[in-house]
Amino acid sequence: MAKANRYDSTRAWYAISTYGGHEDKVAESINQRVNNIDMKGQIFGAIVPKEKQIEIKNGKRKVVDRKIFQGYVLVEMKLSDETWYIIRNTPGVTGFIGNGTQPTPVSEKEIAKIKKRMGVEDPRYTVKYEIGEVVNIIDGPFKGFDGTISDIDQIKGKLKVMVPMFGRETPVELDALQVKQL
Repeated sequence: MAKANRYDSTRAWYAISTYGGHEDKVAESINQRVNNIDMKGQIFGAIVPKEKQIEIKNGKRKVVDRKIFQGYVLVEMKLSDETWYIIRNTPGVTGFIGNGTQPTPVSEKEIAKIKKRMGVEDPRYTVKYEIGEVVNIIDGPFKGFDGTISDIDQIKGKLKVMVPMFGRETPVELDALQVKQL
């Protein structure tokens, strides 16, 4: 006689917590285990939600993939005692997210938001400065100087900062990530 399933076995996304920095290893391990033990009809895959962001290092701008949720992996599966056991016993997994011992599915609305965020190819700029604001330059050849913002390009994430130099204001174009508020 088959054991009754104590979980709702409809296909859904679940969030699992992992040790910090192990998200990619856990997702890869789950995806490999699914193939090795032939659970394709029960576990459909694991992803680490990431988005593109711009980072400035040594004056150079580069696009990097950043984890949206540190320490979490999303798994699409039909929850049963067997699938719960397989995921829960994957190295690096610390548990399911849910109420008490019952894993809670992530809503379709939330999954749609996360997938939309992951699918954005052009990194977003968030310029949180205003014209007239005094900022400190933290990167590039003018590092350490203070200046006043005279123009903002929201689309490119660029600022024109007036830096007092040699007794007069000199306009300097900077990336928004090269300054900080005072």
